Amino acid sequence: MILTRHAKSDWDDPALSDHDRPLNPRGRRDAPRVGAWLKAQGHCPDLALISSAVRAQETWARLSPAFGVDVGMITLPTLYLAPAEQMLTALRKSAIGAQSVMMIGHNPGIGDFAQQILGARPDHSRFADYPTCATLVVRLAARAWAEVAWGSGRAVDFIVPRDLPQEM
Repeated sequence: MILTRHAKSDWDDPALSDHDRPLNPRGRRDAPRVGAWLKAQGHCPDLALISSAVRAQETWARLSPAFGVDVGMITLPTLYLAPAEQMLTALRKSAIGAQSVMMIGHNPGIGDFAQQILGARPDHSRFADYPTCATLVVRLAARAWAEVAWGSGRAVDFIVPRDLPQEM
């Protein structure tokens, strides 16, 4: 499983609702870099569950081409600003049949989800605040998505855009 917080969003237009905010230039630059890193590490999902917010959708649109294969994608309005428990419910219901799932969501929910799904946190100074485009790769003990439980995951990789080389 891959958990990604949406890339950095734009706050320049006060007339836009929170749901409709797009990515800012940094977010548009960071999302493809994270996608390239995931591909280079061999972390390619076969299904993505994405919040309906514009910034989450745009993160997916900019990140996913790096995989080089078609990845199924489901937009889930319930992931917009969802708390961790709601995200777990969405995963259990929507990921049936998928081998590897990526979720793109929002803080505080995605960060809380990442912390609660793991048995032990990764040793990274930014894990606790889960900044924009932070990405956690988790190996789960469960054999089926419906069986995924809190504390059942092991961190495989964790990255924030600042950790990546500029050329990526």
